[in-house]
Amino acid sequence: MGSQLWSGVHPQAIVDPSARLGENVTVGPWSYIGPDVEIGEGTDILSHVVVKGPTILGRNNRIFQFSSIGEDCQDKKYAGEPTTLVVGDNNTFRENCTIHRGTVQDKGETRLGSNNLFMAYVHVAHDCQIGDNVVLANCATLAGHVIVGDYAILGGGTMVHQFCHIGAHSMCAGGSIVLGDLPAYVMASGQSASPHGINVEGLKRRGFDRETLRALRQAYKVIYRQGLTTAEAIGELDKACVEFPALLTLVDSLRTANRGIVR
Repeated sequence: MGSQLWSGVHPQAIVDPSARLGENVTVGPWSYIGPDVEIGEGTDILSHVVVKGPTILGRNNRIFQFSSIGEDCQDKKYAGEPTTLVVGDNNTFRENCTIHRGTVQDKGETRLGSNNLFMAYVHVAHDCQIGDNVVLANCATLAGHVIVGDYAILGGGTMVHQFCHIGAHSMCAGGSIVLGDLPAYVMASGQSASPHGINVEGLKRRGFDRETLRALRQAYKVIYRQGLTTAEAIGELDKACVEFPALLTLVDSLRTANRGIVR
């Protein structure tokens, strides 16, 4: 990577001399790329985009107009420390997304994986950790320190409380307010969000077989229909994990619940 590869930068864009741009990076007019920014090859930054550092963007990302990537966070404790945003490959940020760097009170880093879709007006606050193949629909909002697992989907207007964990392959309906941890594979909706079964259709699209889906449905009943505590449910489900390894993801999301699971 190096400044000599800036042939795709529009004359009306502003790129700090210390920024590092890979091959075939494009920067549209009236966009600003600040110091301490590294942009991987093939990334396409449209017009009116702001990228501030320290920020590392991987390959083949696409950032639409009026998005702000890597800005200082809104946490009142933040005092200008050099925290970081790290973004993987093949992500799409639609119009007006705001993605903030971390704080030293956590790991000092906001981290986004690969192949994610952030629709218009999505906000990802400081210290969030997002996996791969995640979809955040229009106006979805993550408060600070939220963790989102792979393949999770948050519907439009969903709001997630700080420190919550959103499990892999889970789905939250639009307009929901999530105040607790959403276990892996579970669907939820409401204000505040409550569980509504297993995300069966999404799992079918991802190739989960019939027997595994049946085991996940039974696991949901163990968690939510038998009057067990979370710890008791984990004890019951541990026995089934040998036969159905997919249950390990669910059990791990219960075991690492940070704010108690949605009920």
